[in-house]
Amino acid sequence: MTYPNHVDKVKTLLLELLFPSFCLGCQKEGTYLCLDCKSVLEISEFNYCLCNKNPLRLPNDSNHGKCQRCQDKKLSGLYFALPYKEKFLTRKLVRQFKYSPHIKALAKPLAGILLEHFIITGKNTNEIWNNSLLVPVPMEIKKLKSRGYNQAEGLGKELGHMVDVPLVLDNLVKIKKTLPQMELSAKERMQNVKNAFLVKNPKEISGKKIFLIDDVYTTGSTMEECAGVLRDAGAKSVFGIAIAREG
Repeated sequence: MTYPNHVDKVKTLLLELLFPSFCLGCQKEGTYLCLDCKSVLEISEFNYCLCNKNPLRLPNDSNHGKCQRCQDKKLSGLYFALPYKEKFLTRKLVRQFKYSPHIKALAKPLAGILLEHFIITGKNTNEIWNNSLLVPVPMEIKKLKSRGYNQAEGLGKELGHMVDVPLVLDNLVKIKKTLPQMELSAKERMQNVKNAFLVKNPKEISGKKIFLIDDVYTTGSTMEECAGVLRDAGAKSVFGIAIAREG
């Protein structure tokens, strides 16, 4: 009998033979991110508050994700592994994962980078993951059909396997068409995503610690709006997880 994971391994092997992968940093064959290039990414050893200007570095033994200035945020805190602007390779990895031609296989190494961030900051613990769910930031249906996949969902699936936390799909949904956030100011971003999300089944997330998954955290407008909807639906707390933070 052939088991599904064996079939997946065969498919992966055949794809690699027909369409070999090359490191996005140095073009070494066999992987999209080799160990040498990964070592220059400088995965963050710290967590920071949610302030957009001069975010405060938080003690690694703290369970709080906010400082006194950002206490009014609906998001409970943010975990991110890499600064977005400092490394060309970081920007290249995110862009190839997010934009056409998409490299969906980047989900696994990027999730691995996130896991390393949790490990080196001392946050990969039972206390952190207990009673929690992973929820990808959703895309509107037309955009999802056009792109073919939600990169936040792919990242969440890989991270969920690594930390043994369930991934919840199709509960938090996007119900309003919005403009691309990257084209807007911080104030316009907040207005753009206002009332754009809905929780379809509050019972599924009630009393749970929710980890919102996305690729890049910029002003936090999207995650903040999602966090408000999730908390209104009964979530105990809502933390963000992003590959990189801009700013």
